Amino acid sequence: MTLKKLSLAIVLLMLPLMAGAQIIAVYDGQAVFAAMSERAEAEAQLQQASERLQAEYRLLQDEFNRKYADYQTLAADSETPASIKERRMQEIQESDKKIQAFQHNAEEELRQLRNQLTEPIKAAIQAAVKEVGDQTGYAVILDRSQGAVSYTGYATPDITQQVKAKLGL
Repeated sequence: MTLKKLSLAIVLLMLPLMAGAQIIAVYDGQAVFAAMSERAEAEAQLQQASERLQAEYRLLQDEFNRKYADYQTLAADSETPASIKERRMQEIQESDKKIQAFQHNAEEELRQLRNQLTEPIKAAIQAAVKEVGDQTGYAVILDRSQGAVSYTGYATPDITQQVKAKLGL
């Protein structure tokens, strides 16, 4: 069961306990995230990193294209020994492998940088949601954009055992 489905199931199981009480609230996490000034700074840093990686990718691609053009010239020359043609083909294959490895590593680096830059923003949002929940007395706060529970107050009943019993666990 996915986290979203589990969160929804927990909320639905809690509804009878909350009848008549105004203890559930929602917020739009994406709208809050988009409004954060730190998000723009993070996006600018990601853009700079992406541009540097793209420049390096273009260099690798140019090197590959140069080697391929040289190989085509050699391949058309009947006087060039087969061993030279083979070595040049191996160089092209190595260049292609370097490009693929670079693409993979660049994607991973950008993913890690994105996580590194956005985690503090997400943590600040979560802290604000918790603070609002504590101040207003909401027991459950749902992130409408994620379909997930973002906060449960300390007074919220824990129905884990009841849910397990219903599932026969």
